[in-house]
Amino acid sequence: MNYQWYPGHMTKAKRMMQDNIKLIDLIIELVDARVPLSSRNPDIDELGKNKSRIILLNKSDLADPVYNKSWTEYFEAQGAHVLEINSKSGAGIKGINGLVQEACREKIERDKRRGIVNRPVRAMVVGIPNVGKSTFINSFAGKACAKTGNKPGVTKGKQWIRLNKSLELLDTPGILWPKFEDQQVGMRLAFIGSMNDEVIIMEELACDLLQCLKELYPDKIKERYGTDWKDSMPEMLEAIARSRGCYIKGDNLDLKKAADIVTDDFRSGRLGRMTLERP
Repeated sequence: MNYQWYPGHMTKAKRMMQDNIKLIDLIIELVDARVPLSSRNPDIDELGKNKSRIILLNKSDLADPVYNKSWTEYFEAQGAHVLEINSKSGAGIKGINGLVQEACREKIERDKRRGIVNRPVRAMVVGIPNVGKSTFINSFAGKACAKTGNKPGVTKGKQWIRLNKSLELLDTPGILWPKFEDQQVGMRLAFIGSMNDEVIIMEELACDLLQCLKELYPDKIKERYGTDWKDSMPEMLEAIARSRGCYIKGDNLDLKKAADIVTDDFRSGRLGRMTLERP
């Protein structure tokens, strides 16, 4: 399957980011800890090349803890400040204020030398669709100040959010880049729900996901569904459909329902903590 998705409002959102980048001191980028490289937008590196950077490994509770540590070290080696968080539970959120002060130390000290005191750090929060950006902002701010949803593309326009005397956040819509040069990247983003499932053939997505899990976490599927690995992934999906009682009209297997079960079990963490990319 060809994985591509670039709604029109994303072109507008990128232009908006280009216009606003000069207003901010810091970029806070959320990535999905299960696919930290694929869930980074390469456009943001170019847009914010002269800005301080914080990378938040969100949904770290769903990712393999061994690789959470590896990815933290990887991004720190590139000069970013990094933190594992879980926006839904609030885990790790308290450490962000200190990280902001550390990331912007030079800017804060430069302001002091110029006699500018108590000017807040202005940070742009960025991230691809469905990476948990709005949930993070609400959790960080302690109140529902950004719209949230489990569908990609809920945030349509920018909004400034003043958190305290020392920090203001600029929320921006989630942005995917125009074309995935590597189809593996598009596929991984489909796995985590950053694309609209309505434009994806879910049976094919589930087969691609099963192939990936067979290579990285083969024991997890057997534990969850009680089925041994088959020669092909379509056969594997059929076996899962039987084990979960997915039938339509008698003995006909409902492969769409089985595909939904597999992808939902992965996305929710019911298959276990998994990281699909290695640094």
